[in-house]
Amino acid sequence: MDKFPEQKSAVQYLYAPVDPFDRRMLDVGDGHQIYVEQSGNPNGMPVVVLHGGPGGGCSPAMRRYFDPAIYRIVLFDQRGCGRSRPHAEVNNNTTWHLVRDIELIRETLGIHRWIVFGGSWGATLSLIYGIKHPDRIRHLVLRGVFLMTRPELDWFYGGGAGHFWPETWNRFQKLVPENERGDMIGAYHKRLFSGDRATEITYAKAWSAWENALASVRSTGALGDAPPEYARAFARLENHYFTHMGFLDEDGWILKNASKLRDVPGVIVQGRYDMICPPVSAWRLAQVWDRAELQMVQMAGHALSEPGISAALVKVMDALGARK
Repeated sequence: MDKFPEQKSAVQYLYAPVDPFDRRMLDVGDGHQIYVEQSGNPNGMPVVVLHGGPGGGCSPAMRRYFDPAIYRIVLFDQRGCGRSRPHAEVNNNTTWHLVRDIELIRETLGIHRWIVFGGSWGATLSLIYGIKHPDRIRHLVLRGVFLMTRPELDWFYGGGAGHFWPETWNRFQKLVPENERGDMIGAYHKRLFSGDRATEITYAKAWSAWENALASVRSTGALGDAPPEYARAFARLENHYFTHMGFLDEDGWILKNASKLRDVPGVIVQGRYDMICPPVSAWRLAQVWDRAELQMVQMAGHALSEPGISAALVKVMDALGARK
Protein backbone atom coordinates (compact mmCIF):
# COMPACT_ATOMS: atom_id res chain seq x y z
CA MET A 1 0.00 0.00 0.00
CA ASP A 2 2.98 2.31 0.34
CA LYS A 3 3.28 4.20 -2.94
CA PHE A 4 5.87 6.68 -1.67
CA PRO A 5 9.57 6.23 -2.56
CA GLU A 6 11.32 4.82 0.50
CA GLN A 7 14.41 6.99 0.05
CA LYS A 8 12.51 10.19 0.84
CA SER A 9 12.86 11.76 4.26
CA ALA A 10 9.86 11.14 6.51
CA VAL A 11 9.58 14.87 7.09
CA GLN A 12 8.42 15.35 3.48
CA TYR A 13 5.13 13.66 4.32
CA LEU A 14 4.39 15.74 7.41
CA TYR A 15 2.61 19.02 8.01
CA ALA A 16 4.62 22.11 8.85
CA PRO A 17 5.46 22.68 12.52
CA VAL A 18 2.62 24.18 14.56
CA ASP A 19 2.84 25.71 18.03
CA PRO A 20 0.40 24.87 20.84
CA PHE A 21 -2.37 27.34 21.59
CA ASP A 22 -2.83 25.88 25.08
CA ARG A 23 -0.41 24.31 27.57
CA ARG A 24 -1.27 23.25 31.10
CA MET A 25 -0.27 21.02 34.00
CA LEU A 26 -3.28 18.94 35.00
CA ASP A 27 -3.51 17.58 38.54
CA VAL A 28 -4.70 13.98 38.18
CA GLY A 29 -4.41 13.08 41.86
CA ASP A 30 -2.21 10.49 43.57
CA GLY A 31 0.58 13.07 43.73
CA HIS A 32 0.88 13.30 39.93
CA GLN A 33 0.58 16.24 37.55
CA ILE A 34 0.61 15.65 33.81
CA TYR A 35 1.57 17.98 30.98
CA VAL A 36 -1.21 18.54 28.40
CA GLU A 37 -1.07 20.67 25.25
CA GLN A 38 -3.42 21.56 22.40
CA SER A 39 -2.49 22.76 18.91
CA GLY A 40 -4.11 23.16 15.51
CA ASN A 41 -7.72 24.31 15.14
CA PRO A 42 -9.46 24.96 18.51
CA ASN A 43 -12.78 24.14 16.81
CA GLY A 44 -11.44 21.24 14.79
CA MET A 45 -11.89 17.49 14.96
CA PRO A 46 -10.32 16.32 18.24
CA VAL A 47 -7.49 13.79 18.15
CA VAL A 48 -5.52 12.64 21.17
CA VAL A 49 -2.01 11.24 20.70
CA LEU A 50 -0.83 8.46 23.03
CA HIS A 51 2.96 8.20 23.05
CA GLY A 52 4.99 5.05 23.37
CA GLY A 53 7.17 3.53 26.04
CA PRO A 54 5.68 3.56 28.62
CA GLY A 55 7.87 6.52 29.45
CA GLY A 56 8.61 7.94 26.00
CA GLY A 57 6.86 11.29 26.41
CA CYS A 58 5.40 13.37 23.59
CA SER A 59 7.39 15.56 21.20
CA PRO A 60 6.60 18.47 18.84
CA ALA A 61 7.05 16.13 15.85
CA MET A 62 3.94 14.23 16.92
CA ARG A 63 1.77 17.23 16.01
CA ARG A 64 2.82 17.02 12.40
CA TYR A 65 0.72 14.03 11.31
CA PHE A 66 -2.43 16.15 11.41
CA ASP A 67 -3.62 19.01 9.21
CA PRO A 68 -3.71 21.89 11.72
CA ALA A 69 -6.57 23.52 9.84
CA ILE A 70 -8.74 20.45 10.43
CA TYR A 71 -7.60 18.89 13.70
CA ARG A 72 -7.64 19.93 17.33
CA ILE A 73 -4.49 18.07 18.39
CA VAL A 74 -4.15 16.97 22.02
CA LEU A 75 -0.81 15.66 23.27
CA PHE A 76 0.14 14.78 26.83
CA ASP A 77 3.01 13.23 28.74
CA GLN A 78 1.85 10.17 30.66
CA ARG A 79 2.56 9.86 34.36
CA GLY A 80 6.22 9.95 35.33
CA CYS A 81 7.73 11.06 32.02
CA GLY A 82 8.34 14.06 29.79
CA ARG A 83 7.20 17.24 31.50
CA SER A 84 4.85 15.42 33.87
CA ARG A 85 5.79 15.29 37.52
CA PRO A 86 7.13 13.60 39.59
CA HIS A 87 9.66 12.39 37.03
CA ALA A 88 10.40 8.66 36.69
CA GLU A 89 7.85 7.91 39.44
CA VAL A 90 6.20 4.48 39.39
CA ASN A 91 4.00 4.78 42.48
CA ASN A 92 0.33 5.24 41.52
CA ASN A 93 1.37 4.63 37.93
CA THR A 94 -0.52 1.79 36.23
CA THR A 95 -2.43 1.28 33.01
CA TRP A 96 -5.68 1.97 34.83
CA HIS A 97 -4.37 5.27 36.20
CA LEU A 98 -3.52 6.26 32.61
CA VAL A 99 -6.97 5.29 31.31
CA ARG A 100 -8.48 7.43 34.03
CA ASP A 101 -6.15 10.30 33.11
CA ILE A 102 -7.22 10.15 29.45
CA GLU A 103 -10.85 10.46 30.49
CA LEU A 104 -10.02 13.36 32.81
CA ILE A 105 -8.26 15.17 29.95
CA ARG A 106 -11.25 14.62 27.66
CA GLU A 107 -13.69 15.90 30.26
CA THR A 108 -11.49 18.86 31.22
CA LEU A 109 -11.18 19.95 27.58
CA GLY A 110 -14.91 19.53 26.96
CA ILE A 111 -14.52 16.92 24.22
CA HIS A 112 -17.36 14.46 23.64
CA ARG A 113 -15.67 12.01 21.25
CA TRP A 114 -12.24 11.97 19.65
CA ILE A 115 -9.89 10.08 17.39
CA VAL A 116 -7.29 8.15 19.38
CA PHE A 117 -3.86 7.90 17.71
CA GLY A 118 -1.19 5.72 19.31
CA GLY A 119 1.88 3.69 18.45
CA SER A 120 3.73 0.85 20.18
CA TRP A 121 2.80 1.15 23.89
CA GLY A 122 0.56 4.00 22.73
CA ALA A 123 -1.31 1.44 20.61
CA THR A 124 -1.64 -0.83 23.66
CA LEU A 125 -3.04 2.00 25.74
CA SER A 126 -5.34 3.10 22.87
CA LEU A 127 -6.83 -0.39 22.67
CA ILE A 128 -7.32 -0.67 26.42
CA TYR A 129 -8.91 2.77 26.56
CA GLY A 130 -11.12 1.83 23.60
CA ILE A 131 -12.25 -1.40 25.25
CA LYS A 132 -13.17 0.52 28.40
CA HIS A 133 -14.68 3.60 26.70
CA PRO A 134 -15.77 2.64 23.16
CA ASP A 135 -18.47 5.32 23.15
CA ARG A 136 -15.81 8.05 23.42
CA ILE A 137 -13.94 7.09 20.26
CA ARG A 138 -14.59 8.21 16.69
CA HIS A 139 -11.72 6.17 15.26
CA LEU A 140 -8.63 4.31 16.46
CA VAL A 141 -5.42 4.84 14.47
CA LEU A 142 -2.67 2.47 15.61
CA ARG A 143 0.96 1.96 14.63
CA GLY A 144 3.36 -0.84 15.58
CA VAL A 145 0.89 -2.90 17.59
CA PHE A 146 1.95 -4.23 21.00
CA LEU A 147 -0.61 -6.35 22.87
CA MET A 148 1.27 -6.63 26.19
CA THR A 149 1.57 -10.41 26.12
CA ARG A 150 4.21 -12.75 27.48
CA PRO A 151 5.28 -14.01 24.00
CA GLU A 152 5.93 -10.40 22.88
CA LEU A 153 8.06 -9.67 25.95
CA ASP A 154 9.89 -12.98 25.56
CA TRP A 155 10.63 -12.10 21.94
CA PHE A 156 12.26 -8.80 22.77
CA TYR A 157 13.77 -9.51 26.20
CA GLY A 158 14.25 -13.27 25.96
CA GLY A 159 16.56 -13.45 22.96
CA GLY A 160 14.19 -13.67 19.97
CA ALA A 161 15.13 -10.32 18.48
CA GLY A 162 18.68 -11.04 19.62
CA HIS A 163 18.87 -13.84 17.04
CA PHE A 164 18.78 -11.13 14.38
CA TRP A 165 21.05 -8.73 16.28
CA PRO A 166 23.42 -10.97 18.29
CA GLU A 167 26.14 -8.36 18.73
CA THR A 168 23.64 -5.74 19.95
CA TRP A 169 21.91 -8.28 22.21
CA ASN A 170 25.27 -9.23 23.68
CA ARG A 171 25.91 -5.62 24.68
CA PHE A 172 22.51 -5.57 26.40
CA GLN A 173 23.13 -8.88 28.18
CA LYS A 174 26.69 -8.40 29.30
CA LEU A 175 25.77 -5.94 32.08
CA VAL A 176 23.91 -8.78 33.80
CA PRO A 177 25.57 -11.80 35.50
CA GLU A 178 25.13 -15.02 33.49
CA ASN A 179 23.04 -16.66 36.20
CA GLU A 180 20.42 -13.86 35.89
CA ARG A 181 20.11 -13.76 32.11
CA GLY A 182 17.11 -16.07 32.06
CA ASP A 183 15.02 -13.11 33.23
CA MET A 184 16.40 -9.93 31.71
CA ILE A 185 13.39 -7.85 32.78
CA GLY A 186 13.86 -8.99 36.38
CA ALA A 187 17.63 -8.51 36.28
CA TYR A 188 17.32 -4.97 34.98
CA HIS A 189 14.53 -4.28 37.46
CA LYS A 190 16.92 -4.82 40.36
CA ARG A 191 19.36 -2.27 38.96
CA LEU A 192 16.83 0.28 37.69
CA PHE A 193 15.27 0.43 41.17
CA SER A 194 18.46 -0.01 43.18
CA GLY A 195 18.26 3.38 44.85
CA ASP A 196 21.73 4.26 43.56
CA ARG A 197 21.28 6.94 40.90
CA ALA A 198 24.50 6.19 39.01
CA THR A 199 23.59 2.49 38.76
CA GLU A 200 20.06 3.30 37.67
CA ILE A 201 21.29 5.61 34.91
CA THR A 202 23.88 3.09 33.66
CA TYR A 203 21.25 0.39 33.28
CA ALA A 204 18.61 2.83 32.02
CA LYS A 205 20.90 3.88 29.18
CA ALA A 206 21.57 0.25 28.26
CA TRP A 207 17.84 -0.61 28.37
CA SER A 208 16.94 2.39 26.19
CA ALA A 209 19.79 1.76 23.76
CA TRP A 210 18.72 -1.85 23.11
CA GLU A 211 15.26 -0.73 22.05
CA ASN A 212 16.34 2.34 20.09
CA ALA A 213 18.95 0.34 18.16
CA LEU A 214 16.25 -1.86 16.63
CA ALA A 215 13.63 0.80 15.87
CA SER A 216 14.46 1.43 12.21
CA VAL A 217 14.53 -1.02 9.33
CA ARG A 218 17.79 0.68 8.31
CA SER A 219 19.37 0.26 11.73
CA THR A 220 23.06 -0.59 11.93
CA GLY A 221 22.60 -1.85 15.49
CA ALA A 222 24.59 1.06 16.85
CA LEU A 223 23.70 1.98 20.42
CA GLY A 224 22.79 5.60 20.97
CA ASP A 225 23.42 7.55 24.16
CA ALA A 226 20.13 8.90 25.50
CA PRO A 227 20.15 11.83 27.95
CA PRO A 228 20.41 10.41 31.50
CA GLU A 229 17.11 11.68 32.91
CA TYR A 230 15.14 10.72 29.79
CA ALA A 231 16.67 7.23 29.84
CA ARG A 232 15.97 6.79 33.54
CA ALA A 233 12.27 7.62 33.20
CA PHE A 234 11.88 5.59 30.00
CA ALA A 235 13.60 2.48 31.35
CA ARG A 236 12.06 2.54 34.82
CA LEU A 237 8.52 3.01 33.50
CA GLU A 238 8.84 0.37 30.77
CA ASN A 239 10.35 -2.10 33.20
CA HIS A 240 7.70 -1.34 35.83
CA TYR A 241 4.86 -1.95 33.37
CA PHE A 242 6.46 -5.05 31.85
CA THR A 243 7.21 -6.54 35.27
CA HIS A 244 3.50 -6.26 36.04
CA MET A 245 2.36 -7.39 32.56
CA GLY A 246 0.67 -4.06 31.95
CA PHE A 247 -1.48 -4.51 35.06
CA LEU A 248 -3.94 -6.55 32.98
CA ASP A 249 -6.00 -9.32 34.56
CA GLU A 250 -4.62 -12.07 32.33
CA ASP A 251 -2.22 -12.70 29.47
CA GLY A 252 -3.96 -12.00 26.16
CA TRP A 253 -6.48 -9.64 27.82
CA ILE A 254 -6.69 -7.27 24.84
CA LEU A 255 -7.53 -9.95 22.27
CA LYS A 256 -9.98 -11.59 24.66
CA ASN A 257 -11.83 -8.28 25.06
CA ALA A 258 -11.54 -7.03 21.49
CA SER A 259 -15.25 -7.75 20.90
CA LYS A 260 -15.96 -4.55 22.84
CA LEU A 261 -14.48 -2.65 19.88
CA ARG A 262 -17.17 -3.99 17.55
CA ASP A 263 -18.61 -0.51 16.96
CA VAL A 264 -15.25 1.26 16.81
CA PRO A 265 -13.62 1.68 13.38
CA GLY A 266 -9.85 1.56 13.17
CA VAL A 267 -6.74 1.49 11.02
CA ILE A 268 -3.58 -0.42 11.92
CA VAL A 269 -0.35 0.72 10.24
CA GLN A 270 2.33 -1.91 10.74
CA GLY A 271 5.93 -2.15 9.55
CA ARG A 272 6.58 -5.48 7.85
CA TYR A 273 10.05 -5.70 9.43
CA ASP A 274 9.24 -4.39 12.89
CA MET A 275 11.80 -6.01 15.20
CA ILE A 276 10.34 -4.56 18.40
CA CYS A 277 6.66 -5.37 17.83
CA PRO A 278 6.54 -8.13 15.19
CA PRO A 279 3.63 -7.97 12.70
CA VAL A 280 1.95 -11.13 14.00
CA SER A 281 0.37 -9.09 16.83
CA ALA A 282 -1.18 -6.61 14.40
CA TRP A 283 -2.42 -9.48 12.25
CA ARG A 284 -3.97 -11.30 15.21
CA LEU A 285 -5.69 -8.12 16.33
CA ALA A 286 -7.16 -7.58 12.86
CA GLN A 287 -8.55 -11.13 12.90
CA VAL A 288 -10.71 -10.45 15.97
CA TRP A 289 -11.57 -6.78 15.35
CA ASP A 290 -13.98 -6.71 12.42
CA ARG A 291 -13.86 -2.95 11.83
CA ALA A 292 -10.08 -2.74 11.67
CA GLU A 293 -8.20 -2.17 8.42
CA LEU A 294 -4.65 -3.55 8.51
CA GLN A 295 -2.10 -1.74 6.34
CA MET A 296 1.22 -3.59 6.17
CA VAL A 297 4.00 -1.19 5.15
CA GLN A 298 6.79 -2.88 3.23
CA MET A 299 10.44 -2.05 3.99
CA ALA A 300 9.53 -0.43 7.29
CA GLY A 301 10.40 -1.18 10.89
CA HIS A 302 8.97 0.11 14.14
CA ALA A 303 9.74 3.82 14.31
CA LEU A 304 7.08 6.47 13.83
CA SER A 305 9.61 8.36 11.68
CA GLU A 306 10.05 5.56 9.12
CA PRO A 307 9.20 7.12 5.71
CA GLY A 308 6.61 4.49 4.80
CA ILE A 309 5.01 4.63 8.24
CA SER A 310 4.84 8.43 8.22
CA ALA A 311 3.38 8.48 4.71
CA ALA A 312 0.70 5.93 5.62
CA LEU A 313 -0.32 7.72 8.82
CA VAL A 314 -0.59 11.13 7.15
CA LYS A 315 -2.70 9.56 4.41
CA VAL A 316 -4.99 7.95 6.99
CA MET A 317 -5.44 11.19 8.93
CA ASP A 318 -6.07 13.20 5.77
CA ALA A 319 -8.77 10.71 4.76
CA LEU A 320 -10.43 10.91 8.19
CA GLY A 321 -10.23 14.71 8.12
CA ALA A 322 -11.94 14.79 4.73
CA ARG A 323 -14.98 13.05 6.25
CA LYS A 324 -15.61 15.85 8.72
